[in-house]
Amino acid sequence: MPRALITGVTGQDGSYLAEFLLAKGYEVVGVVRRTSHHSYERIEPFLDRLRIVTADLLDQHSLTEVVRDVQPDEVYNLAAQSYVPTSFTQPVLTGEFTALGVTRILEAVRLGYPKARFYQASSSEMFGKVQETPQHERTPFYPRSPYGVAKVYGHWITVNYRESYGLYAVSGILFNHESPRRGVEFVTRKVSDGVARIKLGLARTLKLGNLDAKRDWGFAGDYVDAMWRMLQQPNPADYVIGTGVTHSVRDLVDLAFRHVGLDYRDHVVTDPAHLRPAEVDLLIADPGKARTELGWSPTVSFAELVRMMVDADLERLAGRK
Repeated sequence: MPRALITGVTGQDGSYLAEFLLAKGYEVVGVVRRTSHHSYERIEPFLDRLRIVTADLLDQHSLTEVVRDVQPDEVYNLAAQSYVPTSFTQPVLTGEFTALGVTRILEAVRLGYPKARFYQASSSEMFGKVQETPQHERTPFYPRSPYGVAKVYGHWITVNYRESYGLYAVSGILFNHESPRRGVEFVTRKVSDGVARIKLGLARTLKLGNLDAKRDWGFAGDYVDAMWRMLQQPNPADYVIGTGVTHSVRDLVDLAFRHVGLDYRDHVVTDPAHLRPAEVDLLIADPGKARTELGWSPTVSFAELVRMMVDADLERLAGRK
């Protein structure tokens, strides 16, 4: 039975990945921080099939001890401070988790069990002020937020450990990937939750920022499959993962409201408080390498994804009506 260690197991990607690996017969060990409260909501349906261990991306010793104890075949580093607006208000903390945290978990693998194959969650936010369109593995990075800058560090330190120590270490440069398990602070879930509340009479308006920003959105459940495929290759390499199709926030909002028979123009309010200090206007992936070498392609369309998320929030909130 192969064994996988997942940091960030209680998050959107961690929960989908854990579920995916369990279905493939893996023993899955999830890393959580020791806090005064635990949010296991996303992994609750299969929590009894997971082994949960405590460690912290801010603490080198705890990570090394966990890797040494678990001796995983695969390590997936999905933990981070991953909300872009928070990275502007807490840039140092974002750097500690999202940048230096990667070094700590790589060092834990190097010291504790160097035979493990390592996956780092890189991000399309590294491209930021894009230097070419679409973006592929050789596109230069130009991050536009402390989060994006931290992810660039995490990406290059992964390359460095691969080249310096011979670790099987790869980065997946994932474009925006969403689901009903997405945190409500992220724009896709903010929209699906807001639409559901307005449809059910629990709210009247939805405040958003830049409606003209364009993103390449896919389904998180598809993207964890790509993560796994990267660690099954004979040689480690980095891959861009996305759909190759872009939509604006306005497209997202229009589709979500139309799904419940409403016109977004009657309900959406643009609020300057939701604008970024430095905007990322357009992200669109060129996933050709992943398609060719990994045999990966997305299975859920943008429209299907939006409807899935709105329906899930309608069901969740129906009891509060």
